Amino acid sequence: MGISIGIREIDAKSALCRDLRLNVIRVRVDNTAGMESLAGYDDIVSLENARALIGDWEAFLKRNRINPETDAIYMDKLKNDADIALLKPKAVRTSTGWVDMEKVSGPNKEKVLAASKKENRLTGWDMLSFEEMNEMCLKCKLSWDKGRGCIGSFGPNDSLLPGIAEKRGCKVLASVPEGAKSGRTYTPDDAKVLLKEIEILTKALPEEGKMMVRRYSGPLERTKAVADISVSEGCGFYFF
Repeated sequence: MGISIGIREIDAKSALCRDLRLNVIRVRVDNTAGMESLAGYDDIVSLENARALIGDWEAFLKRNRINPETDAIYMDKLKNDADIALLKPKAVRTSTGWVDMEKVSGPNKEKVLAASKKENRLTGWDMLSFEEMNEMCLKCKLSWDKGRGCIGSFGPNDSLLPGIAEKRGCKVLASVPEGAKSGRTYTPDDAKVLLKEIEILTKALPEEGKMMVRRYSGPLERTKAVADISVSEGCGFYFF
């Protein structure tokens, strides 16, 4: 495992993905109490009940193109009308917990968002294909990692660079391992300090030996690219 560096895109007005990331499309809530009319649902038949009604199970799976490893039969996945009619009486309506935010009125939006975890939210960015994401990143001025996006590698967990930085009094760069562990968000003011530290370390690396120059010139270059954007865009950055 290594340490990566990224930019807080939603802080940067120039980020092409910013509006998409801020637009929450769907969220999953753990408890739908009071939101029953908002949450989606599936009509599900247990495998036990389905097998009791279906004769040739293998043929049933094949004609409905169902994965043999499925844990239940979802009615909306069935292709065969006769199978749908046969299993429908045994279907149980089960909430998915997913809420379509476009169908939620203004006053309820904050309530629904508060009931969901950050990792259970899908934004407009999440709805894009990888090809669409890559195309947008290539055009974005914040794509500091050679057009591949605004997240890239800082270095391995056992990188000696933070230690070298600490020895030279470069506190921001020395804090990287701890910052990655704690989830710290660095500010544009931190970036200004970091740019000065990078100048110091770029000059100091030759004193550490040719191996250190070869090994850490790249990480310093990438970190400088992030710090430059943080200052110019007024956005935070982080290590993880």
